[in-house]
Amino acid sequence: MQITKLPNGLVIASLENHSPASRIGVFIKAGSRYESGTNLGTAHLLRLASNLTTKGASSFKITRGIEAVGGSLSVTSTRENMVYSVECLRDYIDTVLEYLINVTTAPEFRRWEVADVNPRLRIDKAIAFQNPQVGVLENLHAAAYRNALSNSLYCPDYMVGKITSEQLHQFVQNNFTSARMALVGLGVSHSDLKQVGEQFLNIRSGAGLAGEKAKYRGGEIREQNDQSLVHAAVVAEGAATGSAEANAFSVLQHILGAGPLIKRGSRVTSKLTQAISKASSLPFDAAAFNVNYADSGLFGIYTISQASVAGEVIKAAVGQAKAISQGGLTDAEVTRAKNQLKAAFLMSVESSEGLLDEIGSQALASGTYASPATIVEKIDAVTTADIVNVSHVPVTNVITLSATVLNRILSLNLENGEVGAVQCY
Repeated sequence: MQITKLPNGLVIASLENHSPASRIGVFIKAGSRYESGTNLGTAHLLRLASNLTTKGASSFKITRGIEAVGGSLSVTSTRENMVYSVECLRDYIDTVLEYLINVTTAPEFRRWEVADVNPRLRIDKAIAFQNPQVGVLENLHAAAYRNALSNSLYCPDYMVGKITSEQLHQFVQNNFTSARMALVGLGVSHSDLKQVGEQFLNIRSGAGLAGEKAKYRGGEIREQNDQSLVHAAVVAEGAATGSAEANAFSVLQHILGAGPLIKRGSRVTSKLTQAISKASSLPFDAAAFNVNYADSGLFGIYTISQASVAGEVIKAAVGQAKAISQGGLTDAEVTRAKNQLKAAFLMSVESSEGLLDEIGSQALASGTYASPATIVEKIDAVTTADIVNVSHVPVTNVITLSATVLNRILSLNLENGEVGAVQCY
């Protein structure tokens, strides 16, 4: 693993694993949190406009050129970052990288091409929101934050067709700067990647436009629909990426239950499953929710249940989290959760896609890279006392539901606050 930081702030990280296929990504601090009230949805539009005409190549040339060598270009985005990545046989790295540089440094955003992308915004959003969990998590961020992280990953309906080429250029100018980028490669020599990185010297330098610090506020959103299942998320503010509490929250997530450990198997070790199964005999699903951002985080529970028992399920899940804050935790449970967390992390970096994402995220955030062995040591260092301490965060009024129109309010009075829930008929 080699990392170099160029004078213009661009971080270059590479791992030469001698794979016959190479994967290279450009990580940029340009997620939806950097949008303003006047350009909401810009990051979503950029994600779909990755192969539009640039100053060095037409849209057709980019698409045909990458396909001709069996390569692929993909763009993903989160609330904080955008990632442009290419994959190809290593013999064609030079060809594919030419298009990657064009897409990330020299877009033209011709008006008629941007107009052609607009209908895809609605289609992409509609497909995503077929999964109710997407809508719940979007509403959850809108309720939890007042700014920045409250911005959706998807373009608001009223902004479709209203984002102009000038706004796209302005967003790129403010955020696609060298100090906000990391160039990461797998299956490529560091010297070759540095030569590519030097071509980024001609792009905008500096730190770009500083984004607002996320302001956690707590709140509640209820979305009514005609479904029989209730999707509920109850969270409090968690830990920021790289903070001392982040690993403790991750271990706590696995203690409560982070998802099925065996495909179609019973999660007998999940404390949430154990508690809820005593409160309801109907089918349900429950998992701890944990997400970390640069300056904030969210931690809590996510439940899916029949409408008739939603109140009991939510109450049992929240009660289990409260029990841990009161010391209801054994060293054996902590050890088991740490082993599960380490296994999940190590398996996530076994694939080239997962490893590229891990290296790029770290390089972009801190300009360094902590090896898997170092991460494992930090997880092992978490103590039972650390977990009890972080579980004392106040439970605030953040709950997002998909529910039927007929409902009644069920108030869960907790030691550190009151959580409103909806029970449906």
